[in-house]
Amino acid sequence: MRELARITVYPVKSLDGCTLDSATIGAHGALALDREYAIFDADGAYVNGKATARIHRLDAAFDPATHDLTVGERGTDERHTYCLRDETERAALNEWLSDFFDEPVTVERDAEGGYPDDTEIHGPTVISTGTVRAVADWFDLPPENVRRRFRANLELDATEPFWEDRLFADHGEVVPFSIGDVTLLGVNPCQRCVVPSRDPDTGEESEGFRERFVRKREATLPAWTPSDRFDHPYRLMLNTDVPESEWGAELAVGESVTVGERRPADAT
Repeated sequence: MRELARITVYPVKSLDGCTLDSATIGAHGALALDREYAIFDADGAYVNGKATARIHRLDAAFDPATHDLTVGERGTDERHTYCLRDETERAALNEWLSDFFDEPVTVERDAEGGYPDDTEIHGPTVISTGTVRAVADWFDLPPENVRRRFRANLELDATEPFWEDRLFADHGEVVPFSIGDVTLLGVNPCQRCVVPSRDPDTGEESEGFRERFVRKREATLPAWTPSDRFDHPYRLMLNTDVPESEWGAELAVGESVTVGERRPADAT
């Protein structure tokens, strides 16, 4: 039986993740703490990995108990710690980040659902250990480097590459699955952007990353993957939705995974 092997949340959107032993399903189905904070420019746009490669140069550590964020530039020894719950300290962080990005930026908070990458499907993203290892082999990278590139919330211990592709079906359908007593709905394979092609420490783009990924994905596509949702091969990871009845429930590493039968998305 499959188990939940790892939980990672990203408290500040586009910054380093935080590995947890357990996590609560928050409002709208996102994991509590995940993307609870985000950095915005003066026009109100995200300062994130999709738009700003320099963000990879930020080394960040978040304390989930205190909401303290320790930041510095990779390759330097200087670090600064700010409590994101404190308006004065967050203002000081805004000044430091504005200097780092050489433009005015602010850190904002949304404690009710955060700032998810998918604005329609807020549930945690899912990948398997087998997928992480397969992609690592494609690019001769350490598995942890692949985890940091693709930034999944939940990692299942399945050793088969792309096992999580079993958890989506066609348009208009979902695949319910449970982690412990918590039910999630597998919706679609995640469409990737430029972020996985960049070195997570430097922001430098790996030449030919997307092209090699597409070739390898097509060459290793499992029999269970094809659906009308898998419309191009630059997709990896699973997007999920979480029924409102599960908000407030807790997921924990080591809990077993049970897969149900595909069903219409609007079924209750």
